[in-house]
Amino acid sequence: MLTSFGSTETGPSAISVTERARDPGVVGIPNPGVELKLIPNAGKLEARVKSPSVTPGYWRQPELTEAAFDEEGFYRIGDALRFVDESDPERGFIFDGRVAEDFKLATGTWVSVGPLRAKFVAHCAPYVTDVVVAGHDRDDAAALVVPNIPACRELAGLDGAAGDADVLSHPNVRMRFADLLKAFNKAAGGSSGRFARIILMDDPPSLDTGELTDKGSINQRAVLMHRADLVEELYAEMPSSRTIS
Repeated sequence: MLTSFGSTETGPSAISVTERARDPGVVGIPNPGVELKLIPNAGKLEARVKSPSVTPGYWRQPELTEAAFDEEGFYRIGDALRFVDESDPERGFIFDGRVAEDFKLATGTWVSVGPLRAKFVAHCAPYVTDVVVAGHDRDDAAALVVPNIPACRELAGLDGAAGDADVLSHPNVRMRFADLLKAFNKAAGGSSGRFARIILMDDPPSLDTGELTDKGSINQRAVLMHRADLVEELYAEMPSSRTIS
């Protein structure tokens, strides 16, 4: 099994594991012919790449093309990397989240979305498949949770005839998520690693609206834009019946 890092725009592989850069979690080092530039960005190292394998731009979208490349022609892939060992770059890099998704709270504290999502999903297994993090310029981070409906249905003790909304509003499900959220926040420490409130989504992200990519991953920005009413519900002064805190 081999691991590589890149995107459709980079051909797709730009960084791959090697004999020396193959520890668990390591994405590798740049492929032959690929230049990698690391730019300090909010405490992380934003990765940018240049190579003949990188697309020259987007078809008939000059503004999108201009935004995708920096002044030196490096493609802004939107991800962060960190060294396994700064004194020995050949040991490779570790993926360090999507800088394009990170944001600041009203307090000025940065929220690193990728690691926060991963921690919450792992903490709530098997009841969560993904989470969309909100909180830009808010006092606290909050989340729209994509639940694992079969696992939640089993927890609720309901059969297949019950709708998703009925499953997610069941007392057993809400109580379990309230306990999980409390435990998660207790271990989280600062405001950048905790959620003030969550809402369980009974309508999953859609490929048609761009909320899901063609690879099946969630487009955080698209979900937050299309579910703006849910985001406002998360932060309403009076919590709704769907809000868990």
